[in-house]
Amino acid sequence: MPTFDVSGIVAWGLPVLITVGGTFAVYWLLGKTFSQQPNNRLYKQFSQIVILLVAVVVLLLALPFEVETRGQLLSLFGLVITAIIALSSTTFVSNAMAGLTLKIIGSFRTGDFIEVGEHFGRVRVKTLLHTEIQSEDRDTVTLPNIFVITNPVKVVDQSGTLISAQVSIGYDVHREQVRIQLREAAERVGLRDPFVQILGLGDHAVEYKITGFLDDVSKLVSKKTELKGAMLDTLHEANIEVMSPTVMNQRQISRPLVPAGAPEESGPEPGRVEELMFDKAEIAARIERFHDQIGSIQGEIAELKKSEDDGARLEIAWREQQVKSLRNFVARVDKESDS
Repeated sequence: MPTFDVSGIVAWGLPVLITVGGTFAVYWLLGKTFSQQPNNRLYKQFSQIVILLVAVVVLLLALPFEVETRGQLLSLFGLVITAIIALSSTTFVSNAMAGLTLKIIGSFRTGDFIEVGEHFGRVRVKTLLHTEIQSEDRDTVTLPNIFVITNPVKVVDQSGTLISAQVSIGYDVHREQVRIQLREAAERVGLRDPFVQILGLGDHAVEYKITGFLDDVSKLVSKKTELKGAMLDTLHEANIEVMSPTVMNQRQISRPLVPAGAPEESGPEPGRVEELMFDKAEIAARIERFHDQIGSIQGEIAELKKSEDDGARLEIAWREQQVKSLRNFVARVDKESDS
């Protein structure tokens, strides 16, 4: 009757069980820790990779092999990792390193308007390997981090930005008259400190550019459209015809190319354009702000815990309830946004 070497089975199985159990425990603690802190998806993914590599090394060290055999296995594992890094240097590793670089630089965050190459939209997700932006078509564009790091990134400042529009006007209109009308157009749509530039003197028209400061960048897209519409209105009201892109004055009668009058209004525009285009990016930005608020409250709780005053204990209980409510709300919103 065959006999089983219990000690041998334990010697082989126990290190495996301990390593696997410890790895799962660390994964659980890691997930719980990062779920309570904002903007940690990037660090979480990187930490999971590091934990997996460390777990394999620990397992090789814990198994009951001879010293020489263990050294050979560790060398083989090192060669495998080196080969993987070498073969994936243009894809996975490059994107991961680019993601870490973007995190360290911190040039943009969730909810920001950015332009990378030909892509423009609001940042929805930043991960270790890619960045997702929501375009003006409401679609999600996934950009590899290596693409983002190797291309110029234009970030719209949350404190305000300059928006502009161009138009061509004939040489028969004085430039000062054009300047007055374009400045009025910018003021009608709520832009601050508008100014006019002459960009070029073409064969048939002068090219003007009106620029103004927009305080609320969340209205970036709609304000650009409103500015162009206001430019048409003010120019036509002043009986100035637009020569864009090119209008050659070869008519037999001297009649300006200006509409006879404004048509009847067909009703108000639908809700804010940006809310339709960038809804998911807006939700992601709000979730991030809620996480920031949770972190701030937790810092206040830590300071209050240093005091032994009864009033401080009541304040701690109230703020802990705030944190709990905010976490529940964020979890619910995050779940609904992913569905």
